[in-house]
Amino acid sequence: MEHLSIFVGQMSLADESRAESRISSEYTNIRACSSNIKKDLGLTTETGALKDNVKKNRYKDILPYDQTRVPLTLLTRENDSDYINASFIKGATKTRKYIATQGPLSNTLVDFWRMIWQYDVKVIIMACREFENGKKKCECYWTTFKETAPFGPFIVSNNEESSPNEEVVARTLTVQYHDETRTISQYQYTAWPDHDIPYKADGVLGMMDMARKTQGNNTSPILIHCSAGCGRTGVICVLDYVHELLVTKQIKEHFSIQDIVIELRRQRPSAVQTKEQYQFLFSAVAYMFEKALHENNYQNLTESNKPLCGDVGSEKTYTRDSSLQPKEPKHLQRKMNDTYAVVNKSKQLPPPESSVTPLSTLHHYDNAELGTSKCPVGAVYSSVKPKTRCPPANLPPAASSVYDTARPSNHMLEKALSTVSDDDYEYVLGPNIDETNTSTPGGMGFNCRIKKPKGPRDPPAEWSRVER
Repeated sequence: MEHLSIFVGQMSLADESRAESRISSEYTNIRACSSNIKKDLGLTTETGALKDNVKKNRYKDILPYDQTRVPLTLLTRENDSDYINASFIKGATKTRKYIATQGPLSNTLVDFWRMIWQYDVKVIIMACREFENGKKKCECYWTTFKETAPFGPFIVSNNEESSPNEEVVARTLTVQYHDETRTISQYQYTAWPDHDIPYKADGVLGMMDMARKTQGNNTSPILIHCSAGCGRTGVICVLDYVHELLVTKQIKEHFSIQDIVIELRRQRPSAVQTKEQYQFLFSAVAYMFEKALHENNYQNLTESNKPLCGDVGSEKTYTRDSSLQPKEPKHLQRKMNDTYAVVNKSKQLPPPESSVTPLSTLHHYDNAELGTSKCPVGAVYSSVKPKTRCPPANLPPAASSVYDTARPSNHMLEKALSTVSDDDYEYVLGPNIDETNTSTPGGMGFNCRIKKPKGPRDPPAEWSRVER
């Protein structure tokens, strides 16, 4: 636990500038090492560069190393090849391994399912959307909810689809190949911009906890992909790698995220693709370690029957309290008898998309500026203050006044309005208003207050209508 505390302390606000300088220096070193990795280890990418395979690569500069690529031996057609843009990555333990791959193309969908079936994949982690910034990032290799679709000889059904939180979509897919059917769980993280980082670390780590729980003790590889299968995919591999080190108590004095990233880059080119992604790793790992320290402290306090009052203030920097919901503004929390104007309208359908989004659910993508928000929260009720009954004396009449007090021409309306005080407001009663129902069909549908017209005009036609 001492090594965890040291790492968390290095990432504290007091050492923020020093930590940032260290991270920047380490990432520069990683890039420098990457240029020598292929030469030093004799790594090649000849298979991915073959003429027949070039069209199977989403990006021409991201090719799997021949030494770690995932070969496909399951043949479903005569012209099937053994190539797919995917790499094996070793985990922190012998039973932990990953397949890091690109998002499938339209012409590699069958190859994608061949790989899943051949290596008996149980869990898929998808770290991108199908479209981002108007560009196709991944072909859809599943079906809509409760639908079934063929992908070559593989029949895929989407039996369950849910959103555990606003950032994750979880799907349960069943795949049938010949007479055998398997169940596969897919977790899609939707709040991770390409070449950027998530707004907070807890969403990604929460999704990975769900994936690990589903994987259980299964020794088949976890399939992880984004668009290119290196940047976001590499970050997730590193985070799960560190988690395995943590739970197996292998965090030692010389623990280094830099070494882990370099090790991954020996197996998959460009793993952890940007400095921002590398910096995000430190924030996420610090959160992971701090949580482990707090849980260990909680356990020790419980076992020794001491008060459970450990210092968890720093954890608020990383965690999101899902129980805190946006509260109603104070100006809306007033009694109805304090509200001067209330509109009682018939229930209407909500707009297609709500224009009010809680700030806590906003995510800042690379095509939006951080901190901007066009989601003002409007008031449901409004307060209308009546004008002063007794205006100040000697107040000259307004030069632009074109209205004076108009009198109703109908004697029944005149009688009905005789009880209203002579101020600037009066109630308008529709001909079919039922006093026991403020929204009677056939009437105006609501009660409101309006000003009397002022000026030498004829009264409105409604004032001349005789009540029946």
